[in-house]
Amino acid sequence: MDLVIDANILFAALIKRSITSELLFREGLHLYAPEFLFVEFEKYRELIKKKTERSDSEFDEFFGILERRIALVPYEEIKPLVKKAENVSPDKKDVPYVALALKMNIAIWSNDKPLKSKQKAVKVYSTEEIARI
Repeated sequence: MDLVIDANILFAALIKRSITSELLFREGLHLYAPEFLFVEFEKYRELIKKKTERSDSEFDEFFGILERRIALVPYEEIKPLVKKAENVSPDKKDVPYVALALKMNIAIWSNDKPLKSKQKAVKVYSTEEIARI
């Protein structure tokens, strides 16, 4: 299953060992994100590390695996769909994820309730739904 992964899913997986962190490594899940994703992580790295149950080395190892596991798509590739995404996305921070999902014609993995309920342009699956699938 191909999915665009929302940054909040990754934040949750990094902070706490959970079903989310287990799902990230399921075979058959192919994950994509806008190229800025890891820039955001670096920006909040210390805050995330403060909240984590992981040691520094575990955190760095897990983060490194995520960098290899998620295919980043350059902004230039989603740029043609940004305007459409702006028109359907309930929150401007979700526009790049919606644009990428539109470009690839795949769903988004996010626990963002407004993203799921206030637009119909792309399918949005919660972590619970991914676990059931």
